[in-house]
This record gives sequence, structure tokens and C-alpha cells, in this order.
Amino acid sequence: MVRQLSLLVWIALSCFVGVFQTATGEEKQPNFVFFLVDDLGWTDLGCFGSGFYQTPNVDALASSGMKFTQAYAACQVCSPTRASILTGLYPQRAGITDYINPAGGNQPAKWKRNTRFLPAPYSDHLPHENVTIAEQLKSVGYATFFAGKWHLGSEGFWPEDQGFDVNQGGIDRGGPYGGKRYFSPYGNPRLKDGPDGEHLPDRLATETIKFISDNKDQPFLAYLSFYSVHTPLLARDDLRQKYDELKTRIRFRGPIWGREGARKLRLVQEHSVYAAMVEAMDLAVGRVLNSLDELGLVENTVVFFMSDNGGLSTSEGHPTSNLPLRGGKGWIYEGGIREPMIVRAPGVTKASSECHQYVSSVDFMPTILELANVQADPKLDGKSFVSLLEGQQLDRGPIYWHYPHYGNQGGSPSAAVRDDNWKLIQFLEDDKYELYDLDSDIGEQTNVIVENEQVAARLKRSLAAWQQDVGAKMITPNANYKPKTQ
Repeated sequence: MVRQLSLLVWIALSCFVGVFQTATGEEKQPNFVFFLVDDLGWTDLGCFGSGFYQTPNVDALASSGMKFTQAYAACQVCSPTRASILTGLYPQRAGITDYINPAGGNQPAKWKRNTRFLPAPYSDHLPHENVTIAEQLKSVGYATFFAGKWHLGSEGFWPEDQGFDVNQGGIDRGGPYGGKRYFSPYGNPRLKDGPDGEHLPDRLATETIKFISDNKDQPFLAYLSFYSVHTPLLARDDLRQKYDELKTRIRFRGPIWGREGARKLRLVQEHSVYAAMVEAMDLAVGRVLNSLDELGLVENTVVFFMSDNGGLSTSEGHPTSNLPLRGGKGWIYEGGIREPMIVRAPGVTKASSECHQYVSSVDFMPTILELANVQADPKLDGKSFVSLLEGQQLDRGPIYWHYPHYGNQGGSPSAAVRDDNWKLIQFLEDDKYELYDLDSDIGEQTNVIVENEQVAARLKRSLAAWQQDVGAKMITPNANYKPKTQ
């Protein structure tokens, strides 16, 4: 059952840490800038271990705030995670459990692939009854802005229909597939074309900066949702050439390719075009962050940085590696769901701090609401992690996944639960399970379910109860399936 949030409740918390002050001592509600990057892997930033991609602006953000080393997307593909961020609900409760295909090609009624089961049906838009963070903040006086990739429904369900005052580029597409794609003309009905050859990440930064400048005297939410670094793999020539040259100076040791199941898997970060796309994203982030400084807004603005799923390593050009994590986008293994996350909350987070507690993308909404001094609906799936930002502890409890679909990247229908150091995976086709101790096996190489039967039994019960609570839909037998001959 879809849960509806209240838009009417607004309370002041007398001892709340999130009351921000200007240089003159005036109390103000904090502004929020949220950077969401598409398909960025856990190690695709310098501050998260990349030795090839150069990301000085995001690295500087991490140095000025808190880096989360165990942040998770609520799904291994984009649309469900995006819904979870905006609503604070698990994708299963929000109704979107796979990436949205406007033509319905990945719905069971139109399924053409020869798989043993049909994927579960799901909503092709974010239902209006699911109240978004933009609607919540707008109801208490915030100006709200969206730029970039939306992918949560067709016209009528675009950002302007979900609480955002301004929409620059958010439509039903999952990538920049119109016009010259990452370059103007864009062929995007919600983004006017710029000069011929204008670069999309830079343009989205320009629109974000304009909104911030226009609304600097009132609280605002600026949500910059990059199309980068999603396919098509297309970059500025100067940046691509830079990494072509860098690649010739670096001697990569060891194999470049491995395998994950039946798929070829990239093991080394050396893709020049992808590296250039990552750096272009970083440059855009830097421009927005610099504008906060120039406008005197840094001390009153909370900045979030996150990715929507793991890096693309097993298909569509195989542009990045997620090692030491296993798998990538589309897979339930850590490479598909663990994300690079950074938060800078002035007066709350300490510079160059790290948090090793796991959190989920469903946790953003209650966290933002607490920082804004707005009461969150207690029925949200997410839990506020403000205490973690303060350097304290949080009894987060287990987090869950349920993906009753066949991903384009090789992943199969699956579900999982993470509780403390344990991660239990359920493969839905055969109802088979794997158990990993992530404290000692971050790469999920050793299935320890036989040695830990009691742990596995407890987690199975927990996952099953959660699946029932959120109304998780299941795969069904495919009557047209033709077994493959050896």
C-alpha cells in the first residue's frame, strides 16, 4: 500500500542542531544542494580510490565534509533509486522496481527475452500520491529546482508535476538521446538549446547557478541530477585527449578483463572517454560549489553527493571497474549498489571526516527534513542519519533490496538484506541464497552460508517479512521459455 506523507505538519525543535546562522547571527533554514550522478561507481572518484579519473572538486568537497564508505542505492539500476531518494520509500513501496522504459519493453506483457521467468510488473511513473522531498520543502517556503535526468515518468509526471518550481532537462528519457546527445542542440523539450556544441554538464551547472543566485535570499533546494556518466559514452575532445595521453604514461599491471557470470567484466580503470566524462561532471560540480562561495551561501547550505547505482562494468562499453567490489550496475553484488557518498553540513559535519556506518538512499528524505526542521512522516522507510553527520552512532537496522527483473547488464532477479556485517542474497529463479561477511570479504568471494546457518536463517526471515510488508512483487513462469540446448 502506498503511503502518503503529510504536507501540513511543521514543528520547531528547540534543541535542534540544524538551525543554521548567517555571519550576522541571524537564524535561517538551511539551503540544500543535491548532486546525483548517473552510473558513477564506488571507486570512480579520486577521494574513493581512483588512480586514473581526476576529480579535484568532488575530492575537495569530501575534504570539507564527511565521506560515507558504506552508502547504498536502494536498487542496482536508476529509476528505483531515484524514486527512493525523492520519497524516502523503498522502490517496492513507491511502485518503481526497474528502470522505466517508456515503451514498456521490460514489462511482462511485452517481454521478448528467452528467460525462465517473466519479470514482475511495476509502475512506469512516480505516482502523485507519493509526496516528494520537493513538495515537502515547498510547503514550508522553499524554492525548488531540478536539472538533468528525471526518468520517473512521462509528461504529467515530470519534475514540475512533483513539487519542483523549475525543471531544466528532466523528462522521461534515461539518457541524453536527442539531438547531439551530450552537446547542443539537445533535442530536449525541457531544455532550450544553447550554442552549437555547448556541453550538457556545463549547461546544467549554469542553470543551477542561475537558480541559486535568483533565490539566494530564501531557502532553496537545488537538485542537480546529472545525465553523466550514463551512456552514450561521449566526451569533450580535449578531455578525452588528456586521458589518452595519461594512459600512455601509465603502465597497467595485470589483466584488463575478467568475468562475472556469462559477462565480460572490466578490471582496470583506463577508459579515456569515460574518464573525460567523469572529469566534466567534476568540473560542473566545482562551478556550482564556487557559486555558493561567491554568493556567501556556504555556511548556510548543506551539500549532498551521491550516485544512483554502481558503475557500468559488464556491458554497454564496459567503461569502468568497481574493484575491489564485485559486479557492477545491474547486479545485486556490492559493485552494483554501493555508492560514493559525501555530505557537507556546515556546523554539523567535521572536515575530512569519514562514516563507516551503512546507510541507504531511502534515508536522504528524513535526513533533509530533520535538517530543515520539518517533521517527517514516521511511516517513511528511511531513517535520518543526522546523528552520523554529528559524529555519533546510529542503530540503522537492516536495509533491503528486491529486484524481480532481468537487468541489461547480466544480473538476474534477486533480493538482499544487509544487517551489521552480514549480507544475504536471494536469487529468485531458484530460491538459492548466498551469505557474505562484508567486514572480511568486501569482494563477496566466499559464500559462508553453510558455516553460518543460524545467521542465514535469521536473515531469511527478516527479508521475507520485509518483502511481505512492502508488497514486493515476484517473477512468474514464462510460458514461452525455450530451454537452451548444450
